[in-house]
Amino acid sequence: MHGTVSHARPARSAGIPFAAVALPALCIAAFVLLIATRPQVPGDGAQAATLDGILLWNSIMPRAVLTLIAGAALGLSGALLQQVLRNPIADASTLGIASGAELAMTAALSVSPLLIGFPREIVAFGGGLGAVAIVLALSWRRGLDPVTVALSGMIVSMIAAALSVTLILARGEYAMSIYIWGAGSLSQQDWSGVLSLGPRLILGFAAAMLLVRPLRILTLDDTSARSLGLALHSARFAILALAVWLAASVTAEVGVIGFLGLAAPAIARLFGARSTATLMISAPITGAGLLFFTDCLMQILGPGFTDLAPTGAATALLGGPLLLFLLPRLHSVSSAGAEPAPSLRRLTKPLAVLAALCVAILLLFVTFLALGPADDGWHVATGPLFTDLLPFRLPRLIVAAGAGGMLAAAGFIMQRVTGNPIASPEVLGISSGAGAGLTVALFLFGFPPPVVMLPAMALGALAAFAAMIAMSARAQFSPERMLLAGVGIGAFAMAIVTMVLAQGDMRGYVLLAWLSGSTNRAGAFEAWTAVISLLVLVAPLPFLGRWLTMLPLGGNSSRALGLRVGASRLALATLAALMTAIASFLVGPLSLTGLIAPHLARLAGFHRPGQQLAASVLFGAGVLMTADWLSRIVIYPYQVPVGLFAALIGGPYLIWLLSRKDIMQ
Repeated sequence: MHGTVSHARPARSAGIPFAAVALPALCIAAFVLLIATRPQVPGDGAQAATLDGILLWNSIMPRAVLTLIAGAALGLSGALLQQVLRNPIADASTLGIASGAELAMTAALSVSPLLIGFPREIVAFGGGLGAVAIVLALSWRRGLDPVTVALSGMIVSMIAAALSVTLILARGEYAMSIYIWGAGSLSQQDWSGVLSLGPRLILGFAAAMLLVRPLRILTLDDTSARSLGLALHSARFAILALAVWLAASVTAEVGVIGFLGLAAPAIARLFGARSTATLMISAPITGAGLLFFTDCLMQILGPGFTDLAPTGAATALLGGPLLLFLLPRLHSVSSAGAEPAPSLRRLTKPLAVLAALCVAILLLFVTFLALGPADDGWHVATGPLFTDLLPFRLPRLIVAAGAGGMLAAAGFIMQRVTGNPIASPEVLGISSGAGAGLTVALFLFGFPPPVVMLPAMALGALAAFAAMIAMSARAQFSPERMLLAGVGIGAFAMAIVTMVLAQGDMRGYVLLAWLSGSTNRAGAFEAWTAVISLLVLVAPLPFLGRWLTMLPLGGNSSRALGLRVGASRLALATLAALMTAIASFLVGPLSLTGLIAPHLARLAGFHRPGQQLAASVLFGAGVLMTADWLSRIVIYPYQVPVGLFAALIGGPYLIWLLSRKDIMQ
């Protein structure tokens, strides 16, 4: 393994870190304020006093103790993961453990509510262990390089989250309660959670103390660790299993607590935790304090007896900024030994191939309109049957084609603006930014009309794109750093979405339908929106060919050729943000079409910007139309949301793309 955990300069040179002293004082003050300001229980004097005592000793106190235990367990889990993987951004959220555990729990409870009596921690542990096993398998060839591990975790988390959303939509109100649980609600009605999770923390902490020497040796390189007699693979597996067990136990008990395992060890190091033993003590203390303070704050700010937001969703808001803060501390070797990009073939008659591609897309469109399964087998609809099916199939096919074309064009723009072949609206968090804009609109206006939702999503997408450009410009738009910046921005944006989702009202169903990318309800308005937006927003791009040709050369070279880099990037970013927002409104944020389509155009041999743009739009339309058609037939008579189905196709493609040395350079 080549990556190392980089430490910031400590505030104290030795001893228990400052955070271990300051955080308890802050938490005590917050808890005192919570008790002093909590609402009065209604009723007469004696009855109110009795109810108040029950509320205090059967809800508030067990919640407080459970919060401390859960925070400590996640802090310890994060410290173990970061030490064993030598990766400062490893935790249950970035490695897909939390998403895998949540998917396993959601699947088990969706299949049969009777499984709620089955030990939940076993189900969650299996899901979390499966997710982290996939992540490590994807990054093993690169020596568990920190950047590759984080990006693989992003992919696994995205696919697991998409599957969870689909299960929730399929199960309706019952599964909506699963999602509220999954957002990390710490509300308690008795001491059972404390009695369940407390012994696990004690056992986990004792095991971690026994593993201090192997953990210390694992901070060395593999050769040095073996020379000191450490059974490398056995030690790693034991430590990983312990970390996953702690995180999965918390997830099974209270849901997903986002990014706490990332924050606690990082803050402990910033305030002086240097040795492995000190980190194993201070990270749980820091995690307990962070979660306790956040939970008190959510209760204090919430109206009446309800929380402002689930605590797990609130802690996830820390994840994006903290991940971006830690990016400079990542040491990656994925660029080591990079091979030059292979020369792709060039078409001798690109216009003829474009014409053939147009014909192929039209044939696909007609085929998907007419061909489909029925109870008695496959049928090609003709005559009256075709006319009857047209109002149902035509709008959703048009929506899929238009959204696919816009996402492809947006991805093409982003790859040209940044000179980065892995840039796309979905991967860089731009689609998630659009979702944050939609969430803000739902929060401010209740159920706003599309004329309000679309501008809000466009503003969110533009803000996310601008933030990504600003953060990755210093690293010369390195593919790795840009992707991780996108992970951070996407995490922050999706935390905002989750906070509204977890409220459990009808706005949550609006967001769930958007997350899944379903086209089931597509009608004339959505179809005309897709067509008009595609024509209006893509039409200016052929006239901006000079910008699209020069920007991949880099800022300095473009300026030397007389290009106003800032103005051109802003104009193109605005077009890309608008296309992303409208396409995300139509088919959700997860399709990955904006990544796949420009690559298909290049692989087909289109190299000039104008020709590549046209081919990308056609490929994007074809990919999403095909995904929409397959989503209707793969589990007929039921349907898979097209955004999810496209993500399940695009996720493996992104994994393959990240494994290529000529890309990650």
